[in-house]
Amino acid sequence: MTPPRAGRRPSFGTPVAWVKGWVRSSPGTHIWLLVIGITSLVVAAASEGLGQFLIHRTSSNIHELNEHPLPSLLISGFWIERPSSFLLYAVMFELLHANVERWTGTGRWLLTVGGAHVAATLASQELVLLAIEGHRLPRSMTHVVDIGVSYGLAAAAGVLTYRLRPPWRYGWLAGVLVFFGIPLLTGATFTDFGHAIALLMGFAAWPLTPAAVEEPPPEDGTGPGEEAGGPQRERRPESPQER
Repeated sequence: MTPPRAGRRPSFGTPVAWVKGWVRSSPGTHIWLLVIGITSLVVAAASEGLGQFLIHRTSSNIHELNEHPLPSLLISGFWIERPSSFLLYAVMFELLHANVERWTGTGRWLLTVGGAHVAATLASQELVLLAIEGHRLPRSMTHVVDIGVSYGLAAAAGVLTYRLRPPWRYGWLAGVLVFFGIPLLTGATFTDFGHAIALLMGFAAWPLTPAAVEEPPPEDGTGPGEEAGGPQRERRPESPQER
């Protein structure tokens, strides 16, 4: 895997050139968004019965994880339950995923958000299973709808914390902790638990970011082997009389 980079800047010129440069700088984000747009159109055009069938069939719930573990984990990340929410998700993808992908690189971005999606899904469904076995949830929850892209967005929000500079970083950190923490502390659902897991994985992805390899400049503004006053002068070997 290549070292992380500081991000590719889209070319600035005409609006069309700017958009093309932006899309090229974050290809994974926009391919993912395109697929979600297509699946949203499918659900919107389908009958109510067919739409519900597709939503349940592509969920990564306990039933589907037992029957089709790998496909359900993968496919569930390309559907949203309400097609009318697509524009909101598109804005969030541009703000979160696109910026993180440009900054860390497509491979590291995909590793972070993909890993968070898988881990948060498995952890949250394990919580549902434990609640069912403890008779705190009905057995019908094995077929609960569990699709969407929110776990990946939560992970991207965590990574983006390192992209911002103080004091904006601290404001952003406080905001995401409040946004994801309040539901977790006030009657949390399995989805809220999954969001918390994904956010923590985003925070834990710091070693994959350019911030982890950036070397801060020396306090005196000099580089290695240099003194504050400028380059070191070559010195003659000392003779015994000079000591």
